[in-house]
Amino acid sequence: MVLIAPSILAADFGRLREEVAALEKAGADLLHCDVMDGQYVPNLTFGPAVLKSIRPYTKLDFDVHLMVQNPDKMLAWFADAGADILTVHAEACPHLDRTLAEIKSLGLRAGVSLNPSTPEKVLTYVLDKVDQILVMTVNPGFGGQNFIPAQLNKIARVKEMTKGRHIKIEVDGGINPLTAAECTAAGADILVAGTAVFAGKDYKKNIEALR
Repeated sequence: MVLIAPSILAADFGRLREEVAALEKAGADLLHCDVMDGQYVPNLTFGPAVLKSIRPYTKLDFDVHLMVQNPDKMLAWFADAGADILTVHAEACPHLDRTLAEIKSLGLRAGVSLNPSTPEKVLTYVLDKVDQILVMTVNPGFGGQNFIPAQLNKIARVKEMTKGRHIKIEVDGGINPLTAAECTAAGADILVAGTAVFAGKDYKKNIEALR
Protein backbone atom coordinates (compact mmCIF):
# COMPACT_ATOMS: atom_id res chain seq x y z
CA MET A 1 0.00 0.00 0.00
CA VAL A 2 1.19 3.48 -0.85
CA LEU A 3 2.33 5.55 2.14
CA ILE A 4 1.11 9.11 2.70
CA ALA A 5 3.54 11.70 4.05
CA PRO A 6 1.83 15.02 4.82
CA SER A 7 4.13 18.01 4.51
CA ILE A 8 4.02 19.92 7.79
CA LEU A 9 4.95 23.06 5.87
CA ALA A 10 1.22 23.33 5.07
CA ALA A 11 0.22 22.97 8.72
CA ASP A 12 -0.82 25.74 11.11
CA PHE A 13 2.48 26.58 12.79
CA GLY A 14 0.67 28.36 15.59
CA ARG A 15 -0.58 24.96 16.75
CA LEU A 16 1.99 22.61 15.28
CA ARG A 17 1.95 20.30 18.31
CA GLU A 18 -1.76 19.64 17.80
CA GLU A 19 -1.37 19.36 14.03
CA VAL A 20 1.17 16.53 14.11
CA ALA A 21 -0.93 14.60 16.62
CA ALA A 22 -4.00 15.07 14.42
CA LEU A 23 -2.14 13.84 11.34
CA GLU A 24 -1.07 10.68 13.15
CA LYS A 25 -4.64 10.07 14.30
CA ALA A 26 -5.90 10.66 10.75
CA GLY A 27 -3.74 7.85 9.37
CA ALA A 28 -0.59 9.54 8.09
CA ASP A 29 2.31 7.12 7.69
CA LEU A 30 5.16 9.58 8.20
CA LEU A 31 5.66 13.35 8.38
CA HIS A 32 7.50 15.18 5.63
CA CYS A 33 9.55 18.11 6.92
CA ASP A 34 10.60 20.60 4.23
CA VAL A 35 13.71 22.47 5.36
CA MET A 36 14.62 25.45 3.16
CA ASP A 37 17.53 27.82 3.65
CA GLY A 38 16.67 30.77 1.40
CA GLN A 39 19.73 30.00 -0.74
CA TYR A 40 19.30 26.66 -2.47
CA VAL A 41 15.63 27.58 -2.83
CA PRO A 42 14.09 31.06 -2.43
CA ASN A 43 12.04 30.28 0.68
CA LEU A 44 13.14 30.02 4.31
CA THR A 45 11.24 27.59 6.54
CA PHE A 46 12.41 26.10 9.85
CA GLY A 47 15.38 24.54 11.55
CA PRO A 48 16.08 21.64 13.91
CA ALA A 49 14.67 23.42 16.98
CA VAL A 50 11.14 23.24 15.54
CA LEU A 51 11.45 19.51 14.86
CA LYS A 52 12.87 18.87 18.30
CA SER A 53 9.95 20.73 19.91
CA ILE A 54 7.32 18.49 18.28
CA ARG A 55 9.20 15.19 18.47
CA PRO A 56 7.54 14.16 21.77
CA TYR A 57 4.03 14.54 20.34
CA THR A 58 4.08 11.92 17.59
CA LYS A 59 5.49 8.46 17.01
CA LEU A 60 5.53 8.95 13.24
CA ASP A 61 8.87 9.03 11.46
CA PHE A 62 10.23 12.45 10.55
CA ASP A 63 11.13 12.45 6.86
CA VAL A 64 13.41 15.50 6.67
CA HIS A 65 13.92 16.95 3.19
CA LEU A 66 16.95 19.26 3.18
CA MET A 67 16.48 21.82 0.41
CA VAL A 68 19.66 23.59 1.44
CA GLN A 69 22.93 24.72 -0.10
CA ASN A 70 25.24 22.94 2.35
CA PRO A 71 23.44 19.92 3.82
CA ASP A 72 26.60 18.32 5.24
CA LYS A 73 26.87 20.80 8.10
CA MET A 74 23.23 20.23 9.07
CA LEU A 75 23.06 16.43 9.17
CA ALA A 76 24.01 16.07 12.83
CA TRP A 77 21.68 18.93 13.81
CA PHE A 78 18.62 17.20 12.41
CA ALA A 79 19.71 13.78 13.65
CA ASP A 80 19.82 15.25 17.15
CA ALA A 81 16.41 16.87 16.60
CA GLY A 82 14.79 13.49 16.01
CA ALA A 83 14.90 12.92 12.26
CA ASP A 84 14.47 9.34 11.05
CA ILE A 85 15.18 9.95 7.35
CA LEU A 86 17.45 12.63 5.94
CA THR A 87 17.04 13.41 2.25
CA VAL A 88 19.57 15.60 0.46
CA HIS A 89 19.52 16.97 -3.07
CA ALA A 90 21.95 15.35 -5.48
CA GLU A 91 22.47 18.78 -7.04
CA ALA A 92 23.62 20.28 -3.71
CA CYS A 93 26.12 17.51 -2.85
CA PRO A 94 29.46 17.59 -4.69
CA HIS A 95 30.46 14.46 -2.76
CA LEU A 96 27.15 12.63 -2.62
CA ASP A 97 28.62 9.27 -1.66
CA ARG A 98 30.33 10.84 1.36
CA THR A 99 27.17 12.69 2.40
CA LEU A 100 25.07 9.54 2.27
CA ALA A 101 27.70 7.62 4.24
CA GLU A 102 27.57 10.32 6.92
CA ILE A 103 23.78 10.05 7.17
CA LYS A 104 24.07 6.28 7.60
CA SER A 105 26.75 6.71 10.25
CA LEU A 106 24.29 8.79 12.26
CA GLY A 107 21.97 5.78 12.33
CA LEU A 108 19.41 7.30 9.97
CA ARG A 109 17.91 6.27 6.66
CA ALA A 110 19.40 8.11 3.70
CA GLY A 111 17.47 9.69 0.87
CA VAL A 112 18.38 11.51 -2.33
CA SER A 113 16.14 14.01 -4.06
CA LEU A 114 16.17 14.75 -7.79
CA ASN A 115 14.97 18.04 -9.25
CA PRO A 116 12.77 17.84 -12.37
CA SER A 117 15.72 18.51 -14.70
CA THR A 118 18.06 16.03 -13.00
CA PRO A 119 18.36 12.59 -14.65
CA GLU A 120 18.18 9.48 -12.50
CA LYS A 121 21.60 8.30 -13.76
CA VAL A 122 23.30 10.46 -11.10
CA LEU A 123 22.29 7.74 -8.61
CA THR A 124 23.98 4.86 -10.44
CA TYR A 125 27.01 4.62 -8.17
CA VAL A 126 25.39 5.40 -4.81
CA LEU A 127 22.42 3.01 -4.80
CA ASP A 128 24.12 0.85 -2.18
CA LYS A 129 23.85 3.74 0.31
CA VAL A 130 20.30 4.90 -0.55
CA ASP A 131 17.13 3.95 1.33
CA GLN A 132 14.81 6.38 -0.41
CA ILE A 133 14.71 8.33 -3.68
CA LEU A 134 12.59 11.47 -3.82
CA VAL A 135 11.44 12.47 -7.30
CA MET A 136 10.43 16.13 -7.36
CA THR A 137 7.37 16.60 -9.55
CA VAL A 138 7.56 20.38 -9.17
CA ASN A 139 10.56 22.68 -8.87
CA PRO A 140 11.48 22.87 -5.17
CA GLY A 141 10.84 25.89 -3.01
CA PHE A 142 7.12 26.60 -3.11
CA GLY A 143 3.89 24.81 -2.30
CA GLY A 144 0.82 24.78 -4.51
CA GLN A 145 2.61 24.28 -7.84
CA ASN A 146 1.25 22.28 -10.75
CA PHE A 147 2.42 18.71 -11.23
CA ILE A 148 4.98 18.17 -14.04
CA PRO A 149 3.69 15.14 -16.04
CA ALA A 150 7.09 14.37 -17.59
CA GLN A 151 8.26 13.19 -14.19
CA LEU A 152 6.04 10.12 -14.40
CA ASN A 153 8.57 8.62 -16.83
CA LYS A 154 11.35 9.35 -14.36
CA ILE A 155 9.44 7.60 -11.56
CA ALA A 156 9.12 4.53 -13.76
CA ARG A 157 12.82 4.60 -14.68
CA VAL A 158 13.83 4.95 -11.02
CA LYS A 159 11.57 2.01 -10.21
CA GLU A 160 13.35 -0.06 -12.84
CA MET A 161 16.86 0.89 -11.74
CA THR A 162 16.11 0.02 -8.10
CA LYS A 163 14.58 -3.37 -8.87
CA GLY A 164 15.76 -5.96 -6.36
CA ARG A 165 16.81 -3.33 -3.81
CA HIS A 166 14.98 -2.21 -0.67
CA ILE A 167 14.66 1.40 -1.81
CA LYS A 168 11.47 3.42 -1.42
CA ILE A 169 10.42 5.79 -4.19
CA GLU A 170 8.90 9.01 -2.92
CA VAL A 171 7.16 11.72 -4.95
CA ASP A 172 6.69 15.35 -3.93
CA GLY A 173 4.86 18.15 -5.69
CA GLY A 174 1.36 18.74 -7.01
CA ILE A 175 -0.03 15.59 -5.44
CA ASN A 176 -3.82 15.22 -5.45
CA PRO A 177 -6.06 12.15 -5.88
CA LEU A 178 -5.58 12.17 -9.67
CA THR A 179 -1.79 12.61 -9.72
CA ALA A 180 -1.49 10.26 -6.74
CA ALA A 181 -3.00 7.48 -8.86
CA GLU A 182 -0.66 8.27 -11.76
CA CYS A 183 2.44 8.28 -9.53
CA THR A 184 1.45 5.04 -7.83
CA ALA A 185 0.92 3.39 -11.20
CA ALA A 186 4.39 4.56 -12.26
CA GLY A 187 5.97 2.96 -9.18
CA ALA A 188 5.79 5.43 -6.28
CA ASP A 189 5.78 4.03 -2.74
CA ILE A 190 5.40 7.29 -0.78
CA LEU A 191 3.36 10.37 -1.68
CA VAL A 192 4.14 13.74 -0.12
CA ALA A 193 1.19 16.12 0.01
CA GLY A 194 0.62 19.49 1.60
CA THR A 195 -2.41 21.30 0.23
CA ALA A 196 -4.25 18.06 -0.60
CA VAL A 197 -4.03 16.87 3.02
CA PHE A 198 -4.70 20.14 4.84
CA ALA A 199 -7.51 21.54 2.66
CA GLY A 200 -10.79 21.67 4.54
CA LYS A 201 -9.21 20.32 7.74
CA ASP A 202 -10.67 16.79 7.35
CA TYR A 203 -7.25 15.15 7.36
CA LYS A 204 -8.52 11.58 7.54
CA LYS A 205 -10.82 12.00 4.53
CA ASN A 206 -8.07 13.70 2.52
CA ILE A 207 -5.49 11.02 3.32
CA GLU A 208 -7.92 8.27 2.37
CA ALA A 209 -8.66 10.06 -0.92
CA LEU A 210 -4.95 10.07 -1.78
CA ARG A 211 -4.65 6.35 -1.01
